[in-house]
Amino acid sequence: MNYTNLYIDGQWRNGSGNERFDVLNPATEKVLASVASAEIADANAALDAAQAASSYWAGRKPRERAEVLRNAFELMTTRLEDFAHLITLENGKARGDAMGEAAYAAEFFRWFSEEAVRADGLITQAPASGARIIVQQKPAGIAVLVTPWNYPAAMGTRKIAPALAAGCPVIIKPASETPLTMLELMPLLKEAGVPNGMVNVLPSKKTGELVDHMLHDPRVRVVSFTGSTGVGRKLLHAAADNVVKPAMELGGNAPLLVFEDADIDAAVDGAMLAKMRNLGEACTAANRFYVHERIAEAFTEQFTARMAALKVGNGIEDGIDVGPLVNADTRDRVAAFVDDAVAKGAELRLGGTIPNGKGFFYPPTVLYGVPENADCVHDEIFGPVAAIQTFADEADVIRRANDTEYGLVAYVFTENMKRGMRVCEQLDYGMVGLNRGLVSDPAAPFGGVKQSGLGREGGHEGMLEFMETQYISANW
Repeated sequence: MNYTNLYIDGQWRNGSGNERFDVLNPATEKVLASVASAEIADANAALDAAQAASSYWAGRKPRERAEVLRNAFELMTTRLEDFAHLITLENGKARGDAMGEAAYAAEFFRWFSEEAVRADGLITQAPASGARIIVQQKPAGIAVLVTPWNYPAAMGTRKIAPALAAGCPVIIKPASETPLTMLELMPLLKEAGVPNGMVNVLPSKKTGELVDHMLHDPRVRVVSFTGSTGVGRKLLHAAADNVVKPAMELGGNAPLLVFEDADIDAAVDGAMLAKMRNLGEACTAANRFYVHERIAEAFTEQFTARMAALKVGNGIEDGIDVGPLVNADTRDRVAAFVDDAVAKGAELRLGGTIPNGKGFFYPPTVLYGVPENADCVHDEIFGPVAAIQTFADEADVIRRANDTEYGLVAYVFTENMKRGMRVCEQLDYGMVGLNRGLVSDPAAPFGGVKQSGLGREGGHEGMLEFMETQYISANW
């Protein structure tokens, strides 16, 4: 924990109010560090720094911006172990998950170093007037980034990298549970060549007040948020006052469909990845399992055995598969989902009991025959709990899968590619994993529909979220 203050204009500062807050290790419940808490005056200082840096960085050649991002990738790749260790300490995830996140986070710098030179425009002739139509992409301006606790590194780099590639300065508000990883990244970005003022970090316990203030500053032109749909709606209201461009990656309620012709071994492998990556603390986590009644028992038996084999403990220890959840509230909410489902008739096949002792642990849990009125069917579990239901009819399971306000990601397992594509096209989701339990990729446009968000992160689209289209009409 080398860095625990605010990072503004390339300098470490105490908060203007000299207030601090504690960051806990969720495995031990001990204090890891005391971190400075930003106030409105600090937000103003960050905005001033971002504004001062913006014209210089926007004026750099795309290749020059690209080289800085490539430097960041190279530097972070050499330090993955250090970042993974810090992620585990403040978030709780096991070392394997933390290493996976660190590598994933670094990859955004490499991907957007390549995309920085591909903000393509257009020159054509208007059919009616004969005028030349010139279209170009320009940096949108200062971006406020609000990131969640479940991916302390990757949710930041997934926003920072495209913003810098586009030419925009950023102010980051990391989650109060996990600010240390993002603070640790700042010296690396400075070493990579990111100018002072281009990336500013404001940890704070006054998130709502701080972000609302920045969204009402006319210099802010983009807000990019990853988190719950409820908070996203509030930010959209605030962004509307100044017509700030929103990019929202919100909640999910991912269905996982396993058809009778699926390869059960492959489906179980995919389901383990879709459910247990990051302990299930992911908006992409499989939330509702729909398994065809002909294979439901075979699938559930094999899946339960795999879940039972996972080792629970402090994520910094070797051989641990499942660490603690991030805090007591998250653990207790997961436990409440399980208790509710069992009370309404679900069969508890595995887990379901909070262990004794320190740490916010919850065991891998399997529920079978979960009724439609169970709370976990209609809301994100955000923990290591699989809620399994059965189905008999393709049209019916598609209807059930779509029966939610969310539309982030779905998973489909079938050996019949014709059926697989037919089902995918009928699912109201921004992303679908077909015979895959992992969809996240820096090269792909990540995002959802309905109440799961607006815009896309990653892919070519991720950079365009931080750019505005300008059209020039000319004659020559």
